Amino acid sequence: MRPFTRRVRSLQRYRQVASVLARHGFGGALEYLSVHRRLSLGKEELRIPAEPLESPAQHLRAAMEELGPTFIKLGQILSTRSDLLPDPFIEELRKLQDNACAEPWETMRPLIEAELGRPLEEVFREFNPDPIGAASLSQVYAATLHNGAPVAVKIQRPNLREVVELDLEILHDLAHLAQRTQLGELYDPETVAEDFAFTLLSELDYRREMRNAEQFRRNFADVPEVHIPQFYPEYCTERLLVMERLEGVKVDDVDALRAAGHDTRAIALNASRLIIQEVLEDGFFHADPHPGNYLILRDGRIGVLDFGMVGVLNEDDRLNLTRLYVAIVRLDTHGILNVFARMGAFTRFTDRQKLARAAERVLNKYRGRTLKESQFTEFWADLTDLCRQYHLRLPSNLWLVGKTLVMLEGIGRQLDPDYDLFAVSRPFVRQLSKTAWLPTPSMQEVVEQVDTWRYLLREMPAMLMQWLQSVERGKVPVEAQIGATQETLDRLDAMITRLSLSMLVAAFIVGLALLLPATRDIPYGATLTIIGFVGATVLGVWLLISILKKRH
Repeated sequence: MRPFTRRVRSLQRYRQVASVLARHGFGGALEYLSVHRRLSLGKEELRIPAEPLESPAQHLRAAMEELGPTFIKLGQILSTRSDLLPDPFIEELRKLQDNACAEPWETMRPLIEAELGRPLEEVFREFNPDPIGAASLSQVYAATLHNGAPVAVKIQRPNLREVVELDLEILHDLAHLAQRTQLGELYDPETVAEDFAFTLLSELDYRREMRNAEQFRRNFADVPEVHIPQFYPEYCTERLLVMERLEGVKVDDVDALRAAGHDTRAIALNASRLIIQEVLEDGFFHADPHPGNYLILRDGRIGVLDFGMVGVLNEDDRLNLTRLYVAIVRLDTHGILNVFARMGAFTRFTDRQKLARAAERVLNKYRGRTLKESQFTEFWADLTDLCRQYHLRLPSNLWLVGKTLVMLEGIGRQLDPDYDLFAVSRPFVRQLSKTAWLPTPSMQEVVEQVDTWRYLLREMPAMLMQWLQSVERGKVPVEAQIGATQETLDRLDAMITRLSLSMLVAAFIVGLALLLPATRDIPYGATLTIIGFVGATVLGVWLLISILKKRH
């Protein structure tokens, strides 16, 4: 159990959060979640008149700024989730600034020395007490080591983890209350709260940030256009980072870049390759994408900053992104919906037929355009509208990827008026397509069917288990009318078994026949494929004979 003082503090903070939200006009939502009962408050205490601001979206942003670092970070995460919030709220939350008043040097110096375990003078030759940056979670100072190396020193604000953990408990409780309502079925707030808690607590461990930076350095070891700052692990702790200090121009400051003599088109191309490699090749990408995290150094290299938030994509995620890219380029409605199915995006509220018609209408906008004329940002906005309207639930890391690519396209077009995101990403997609054996247009339809059957066979046990769990929880209505004899049911079972076997055998024969030309250059590949093909054919003949015998 939590200590009594912690529970009291949590209750006090909970009431403070409820009071701020009610003052900004969200008391009705708290009442709907029965928060007043949780906090032993009267309903009238949640019906405080809203402060004079123009819109509910502005009230939400103001409330999060007032509630402090946890809620500011929550707002920044929600600004990437167009599937959860309408556009006015997304636009307003994007304005959330991670700036804060700096703590006095008299407070921060003892914290730095406590983490170092020694006085500052033993580590640093120079240390500027005026911070070069003050955010809601940390402050950054400029210093110089005794060997003359310029460094940035990032120190966490005092007592921050305790405050964050209290706020996360409150958010978990609000999410649990919302999960019991229709909002829970539509948006799964408990999962959103859990993902956010994991992200924020990971960001508070600076050793993890250092490890993230080392992973990026390994990924880009052979890319001379990218520079990852050096860290000094002997001085780094959970709350303190000492790293190489980079100096350069922000990637979106076009005038300053041109004044410094940089080639902005080359910068656009290098930045694109950096981000697309992160997403499609490495599956390990910067999850806090904004121009301030990318500096153009004097020699033209891209210096990357702030590795606290990263996104991870497994092989299936990257292949699904590749499939989605191919379907978008081909304006293939069926292909796009197929990828959504693979991602588990459909909910019981999704009307697939209406979704297919709506998706076709969206794609019709882009028919007749060249890829260069079809901006990713516009398509992403249309996609998020479809997700919100038809209750699709895409993985959270996909929304981070979308935000990253939207930022990339925006910066790319500032740096180069002829910038084409699709053209830059095509080599990476082509390589991943070869790895995944994605179909060429000539055999697209047949191979997609085989690929779909392969996916269904692999996922069917998990899907069946999920369905049975939903039935057990009472979330799936099941109606059954048993009016047939046992003999009829046995016949039906045998028919379904034969039909299933027939479809599997047909899929194997077609799939192996298509794979045969692709395996000629692989040692023993053609031999193994022929053996498999013969085996599937024998199985098909046996099945046919058994059916004929049954008829007689």
